[in-house]
Amino acid sequence: MKILHVIDGTETGSADAITYDNIDPYTRTAYATVARGGERDIELAVAAARRAFDEGPWPWMGLAERGRLLHRFADLIEQHADEFAAAESQDMGKPRSVVLANDVPRAAHNIRFFADHARLSAADVLPSDTGHHTYVRYESAGVVAAIAPWNFPLMLSTWKIAPALAWGNTVVLKPAEDTPASAALLGRLAVEAGIPAGVLNVVLGFGDAGAALTRHPGVDRITFTGSSATGRAISAAAAANLTPVSLELGGKGSAVVFDDADLDNAVTWSIKAAFSNAGQVCLAGSRLYVQRGAYDDFLERFTAAAQAMKLGDPSDPDTEVGPLASEAHYRKVTGYLAPEAVTGGHVVTGGPAGDNWFVRPTILTGVPAEAPVQRDEVFGPVVTVTPFDTEQQGVDLANSTPYGLSAMLFTENLHRAHRTAARLRSGNVWVNCFFIRDLRAPFGGVGDSGIGREGGSFSKEFFTEPKTVCMNISH
Repeated sequence: MKILHVIDGTETGSADAITYDNIDPYTRTAYATVARGGERDIELAVAAARRAFDEGPWPWMGLAERGRLLHRFADLIEQHADEFAAAESQDMGKPRSVVLANDVPRAAHNIRFFADHARLSAADVLPSDTGHHTYVRYESAGVVAAIAPWNFPLMLSTWKIAPALAWGNTVVLKPAEDTPASAALLGRLAVEAGIPAGVLNVVLGFGDAGAALTRHPGVDRITFTGSSATGRAISAAAAANLTPVSLELGGKGSAVVFDDADLDNAVTWSIKAAFSNAGQVCLAGSRLYVQRGAYDDFLERFTAAAQAMKLGDPSDPDTEVGPLASEAHYRKVTGYLAPEAVTGGHVVTGGPAGDNWFVRPTILTGVPAEAPVQRDEVFGPVVTVTPFDTEQQGVDLANSTPYGLSAMLFTENLHRAHRTAARLRSGNVWVNCFFIRDLRAPFGGVGDSGIGREGGSFSKEFFTEPKTVCMNISH
């Protein structure tokens, strides 16, 4: 099987004819040969995107016509659901049933939502009693560099390209090297949907291709999801060209469980937050803080639920936890379970599952706040559970890392819920739930978790150039 770039509407190998093998993390064998892009491929893709933007017709189309093509694109994503499920499973070990139930519907919804949002929010008219008439146009920004991570390749690629395309931009999409298949399929389906050549280009490859893209002077916007370290490098590259960036970076999510919480509900959502996608989620609730009055009861229920999760073949509909995405990532995650990393903590359950890339849902207790597993983004099915006494202590513990992407809190007290949500240093707070998304709302983080927000009007402002027009015409 070959996975190719899509540049200027055509599937193509790399300009330098370089390829690499892509590894299925369940079988741990190569299942595809992938075109490895470099600077020459980035040059070709950016040039194609620039022609498509400058010469049209994409940015000149009416919003309704663009929306019609994007809805057709979303239809094709749904029609190819099984191919996307196979791609995500073979690329990063995600259970196919999860892709079919969550990732594909959300990808199609991303496209449809932003197609309609752009059509319904194209201009602002500002009332005036001075005789002048002022309005704001939201004009396409230009060429967008979209760099997607390996943990949700389809969902997060569409999260980036949907608003960019809806607002008339052209795109060069660079997926992570480990997960190229769904991005390449998106590129092919965009052409099939009737989106003009050069509007959506896909370049596969490693970090050198991403670096060439982010420093390219022909790029007008950069949207990136990934590690904080890479985000800093992208910011530095973008600064040379004063290119606006939107960075959704790492996380070390917390959950604060008060002793008045519905514990069954808290356990259910905390299991999802900690162990979905084998913990390979930037929003993962990997630090649980439980008020002492509920601590023992919560830990017992939480442990039982974690031990009941089924590991196995991603193609098995009953599988809940697949392998980690790569050997390098497996070694990173298991390194955090070494005695020197846990520093005196206790492994309640979990750990490596054998001679493979599986890690069982792992629960640690008694881990000091300064331990690496408490402070670093492990990005695996590993969670620490720590007791606290007062509301202030729970908030302080939740805020004790440089990350600020996600937080949860569980309480039946409405006043406490509002009060605590306001004090948590996080771009997203879920009360008695996890990862409920309204695409109209802003999404992003603070501190080491990123810069900027996307979603709804926040995406509109990032992917457009607002232009104020003031008219002084009497008739």
